[in-house]
Amino acid sequence: MPLKFTTSYLEDSLALFRYYKGLTERAMAQVTDEQLVTVLDSEMNSIAIIVKHMVGNMRSRWTDFLTSDGEKPNRDRDIEFIDPPNTREALLAAWEEGWQCVFTALEPLSNQDLSHTVTIRGEAHSVMQAINRQIAHYAYHCGQIVLLAKHFNHHEWKSLSVPRGQSADFNRHML
Repeated sequence: MPLKFTTSYLEDSLALFRYYKGLTERAMAQVTDEQLVTVLDSEMNSIAIIVKHMVGNMRSRWTDFLTSDGEKPNRDRDIEFIDPPNTREALLAAWEEGWQCVFTALEPLSNQDLSHTVTIRGEAHSVMQAINRQIAHYAYHCGQIVLLAKHFNHHEWKSLSVPRGQSADFNRHML
């Protein structure tokens, strides 16, 4: 992600969300449909399950963000860990829907909104704390998806950052 200098917390937060969204999409594009639902062992989640969980979280946290608890009464978190969408298209449509919740909630905010109080599971957070919580949560799960995608496609993996052995070339271009 090329850094855009900013002193705006909201602008930087939106850029981070977009970065993790794009990074994860580039990783998912490198795996087969079958690999999207492959589970490495009984304690692991598939890429599709992680996406389903993230989407459930996004719907809950960002719908009516400033006015209702971030853990909606109709959310069934346990269901997020079974029966993922059965096609890549359905999975990516859900992914887009979840991210739309994020951007619809955040894009209209102003700096004055950062000090408002929102609740997540009944616990008070400033808007800034709630945003930070979700950046960390999504980065964690996006990293899991990238790790799985890289594992599944290790022979054909296209680096999502500076490829191994090319740091010196990258650094020379930066000088």
